[in-house]
Amino acid sequence: QVQLVESGGGLVQAGGSLRLSCAASGSIFDFVIMDWYRQSPGKQRGMVATLTRSGSTNYVDSVKGRFTISRDNAKNIVYLQMNSLKPEDTAVYYCHMLRYGVNYWGKGTLVTVSS
Repeated sequence: QVQLVESGGGLVQAGGSLRLSCAASGSIFDFVIMDWYRQSPGKQRGMVATLTRSGSTNYVDSVKGRFTISRDNAKNIVYLQMNSLKPEDTAVYYCHMLRYGVNYWGKGTLVTVSS
């Protein structure tokens, strides 16, 4: 059983930066995919950034060049570095892991970007 706990959200002005962390309770070296999703009020949850076990990354077009997903295997943490934040980045950000055919989700962390 894997538990994911997000942290690092908060209130930031437009143009600022935040780094989100997703701490996994167990080892994450054998995951298939780890990614970050976000959900704004009235909108569906959507993928923001994906990291595969091989190290490949993928980003939704709206965050390319501004967000970076990375991992620290020793600490069992996946990060989302968010730079040049915009008000439209305001959302609850969720960590997700696909491992052995099972999807795991964290409870989310709120990011609010003021204009």
